[in-house]
Amino acid sequence: MADSSIARREEYRVDVEVFEGPLDLLLYLIRRDEIEICDIEITRITSQYLEYLNLMRMLDLNVAGDFLVMAATLLLIKSRLLLPEEDRSGGEEEEPDPRWDLVRRLLEYKKFKDAARHLEGLALKRENMFDPGSPVAVFEPEPGVALREVGLFDLISALNDVLKRLKPVEFDAIVDEPWTVGDKMTAILDRVRRGDRFRFTELFPLTAPRSEIVCTFLALLELIRLRQVEAWQEREFGVIEIRPARIQQTAGNED
Repeated sequence: MADSSIARREEYRVDVEVFEGPLDLLLYLIRRDEIEICDIEITRITSQYLEYLNLMRMLDLNVAGDFLVMAATLLLIKSRLLLPEEDRSGGEEEEPDPRWDLVRRLLEYKKFKDAARHLEGLALKRENMFDPGSPVAVFEPEPGVALREVGLFDLISALNDVLKRLKPVEFDAIVDEPWTVGDKMTAILDRVRRGDRFRFTELFPLTAPRSEIVCTFLALLELIRLRQVEAWQEREFGVIEIRPARIQQTAGNED
């Protein structure tokens, strides 16, 4: 029966790189732990990276080869740092810090990422400029609240917290699972349309089976990819909220 639930999810298998790539994951981990990019604790960051990679595999996400290449790179750097200095250089000239090439790539990627985010912000401000009397309503954040859009790894981190809090379930019999990703997408959309927003954790009852939680999470990712819903935080690494996508709100008002 487990095969049937996997088959149901295959239709909605999520391509991780549609959202973010391996350098995004590294930058996320660095920001979360407040680590200086130029002084990466390679052992710590490698362990955390592999934990997220294993979680993505458990979710049956379509993890691209770039993530695996980065994992191999981190493990190689870690192994080289564990060697005594004389073994690293082979008795010749002192070898540069093996982390440097990764640091250079991260700094360069972050520069372009910040520039893209700045341009996106300018474009958004321009979209929000309407002539007086325009019938199109624009989403305005609550006073004093600076919302930020949530990335894939914020969502995976929040899901990991949910999975760690799950209550153990005793299995009396193996039964066919009654949920599908499509059904969960419909349920999330219905909930979004009933109210303007709700917390991410409200989607995952602690008594739910792990397979149902995974199914719900994949449904949420698909709705975000399709721009049907959005995930936001009031502050970085804060509580995640789900709400109707602004593009959907605007389209609805134009009708």
